[in-house]
Amino acid sequence: MDYLWTPWRYQYVTKGDAPAGCVFCAAAGGAEDRDNLIVHRARHNFVILNRFPYTNGHVMVVPFQHAAMLQELAEETLLEMMRLARECEKHLRAIYRPDGLNIGMNLGRSAGAGIADHLHMHILPRWAGDTNFMTVTGETRVLPEDLPVTWEKLRGADWAD
Repeated sequence: MDYLWTPWRYQYVTKGDAPAGCVFCAAAGGAEDRDNLIVHRARHNFVILNRFPYTNGHVMVVPFQHAAMLQELAEETLLEMMRLARECEKHLRAIYRPDGLNIGMNLGRSAGAGIADHLHMHILPRWAGDTNFMTVTGETRVLPEDLPVTWEKLRGADWAD
């Protein structure tokens, strides 16, 4: 019998109630970007790794402003968010060579937002065949790279400001 060892998933599958407060606000206010998985800070938004990624390189663009709806954000924040999405696409294509990318937002719990009170944009690389039996029937993702390695790769990218 083969075993798939995924120690990073233990925290996710055994989590109880969500932590108090906003995880994005806590990360943005933290002093250590490596520990908080923030790979880039811009003026109005930051780019952070998804702690429970669907694929390697799964990042999110998050406004510093705690807002649940796009209409709550200033134009500068929205424009910067899209510019950062473009930067993420550029860096993810260069580093991971994916066949494509998913870019999107889930606004509200019923739309699939795991963190509904602080909107964020997901950007994740995709490869032909990356939806295999593990993902479909086992609800498990197989990731060959751990988060500190992903952080190093993306943190070292040449981010435009």
